[in-house]
Amino acid sequence: MKAIIIGVLAMAVTVVASNILVEYPLPGVLADWLTYGAFTYPVAFLVTDLTNRARGAAAARLVVLAGFAIAVVLSLIVADTRIAIASGTAFLIAQMLDVTVFDRLRRAVWWKAPLISSGIGSAVDTALFFSIAFVGTGLPWHTWAMGDFSAKIIMALTCLAPFRLLMAIITPRLNIEPAKG
Repeated sequence: MKAIIIGVLAMAVTVVASNILVEYPLPGVLADWLTYGAFTYPVAFLVTDLTNRARGAAAARLVVLAGFAIAVVLSLIVADTRIAIASGTAFLIAQMLDVTVFDRLRRAVWWKAPLISSGIGSAVDTALFFSIAFVGTGLPWHTWAMGDFSAKIIMALTCLAPFRLLMAIITPRLNIEPAKG
C-alpha cells in the first residue's frame, strides 16, 4: 500500500506542476515551440510504468485514478480552469491507454513496454490536451503541441535510465501476468 500512496502523490505533484508550467513558454525563440510543462509531465508516465511493472495493471490504474482526482481538484485551484479540464481529460485517457499498452508488452525486453506505452500515451495526451486547452485562444498551440510531443519523446527516452535503475530497487510482486482481453 505504501508504494501505491507514493505513486499517487508523485502523480498528483507531477500533474499539478505540469498544469502550472504549461502556461509558461520557454524564453526566446523557443517560446513558440515549448512550455516548461513539456519537461515535467512525462514523469507521470514514469510513475505509471514503474507502478505497472512492480505491482501490475490494477495498481497502476489505481494510481492513475487517485492521482487524477487529487490533481484535478488542485489544478482547478492553482491553474486556469480550461487547462485543468483539458489536462484531466487528456491525462485520464492517455494514462489508462499507457497502462493497457504497457501491460500487454510487459513480457517483452525491459525497455519496450515503457517506451512504446509512453510514446502512444504521449501522442494521445498531446493531441487532446492542446486542442482542448488552446483552440481558439490565438496562442501558438499547434507549434506548442509539436514541441511538446517532441519533448515528451525525448523525455520518454531519457526516463528509460531512471526506470531501469528504479526497477533494480523496487521489489516487484511476483507472477504479474498481463491482463486478459
